[in-house]
Amino acid sequence: MDESLRAVLTVAERLMVDETDRDALNRLDEDGAIELETRIRRARDKYVGQYRRSASAAVAEHGGRGKARPRNARALAKAEAFERSLSSVSHRVSVLASKSAAQLRTERLAAAKAGQQDDWPGTGQRVPAQRRKGPEMTPEPTGERALRNPASEKQRAGTRAGGARQQAKRDSKRAAAR
Repeated sequence: MDESLRAVLTVAERLMVDETDRDALNRLDEDGAIELETRIRRARDKYVGQYRRSASAAVAEHGGRGKARPRNARALAKAEAFERSLSSVSHRVSVLASKSAAQLRTERLAAAKAGQQDDWPGTGQRVPAQRRKGPEMTPEPTGERALRNPASEKQRAGTRAGGARQQAKRDSKRAAAR
């Protein structure tokens, strides 16, 4: 990062930006990098918001946010510094996440391969798909999938009651009309 951007930052902000140095990022694990990314993003959002608010307040006087920029250069410089830091941290997080995903994928494949067994124990041969017999199916669906369960019975009762109410309403109108 160039010195003009660093000169605008306070000591605490400079320390936070220094954490995004290449060597410092290489020492971080995935969780640490995500936590740093969150802190940097929060700081960037703070200064972007300050820049926009102060520039929009000066629109009436200057005629636009762009024309009001020279009076608001400090917040813009801080936002730019944190934006550059955020891009490097985000790149590091993506690299660590892809490595973690690849490692997890290989572990899961190895676990699945270890758990796979042959259909004929001791022979080392697989049974062709045509001769495999799966688990027996139950004749009727059970639980939530059953045709008659408490929830479906309640729904049927509600439908019947609604129809009965409508019919009673019609009947009372016909009786009043006579």
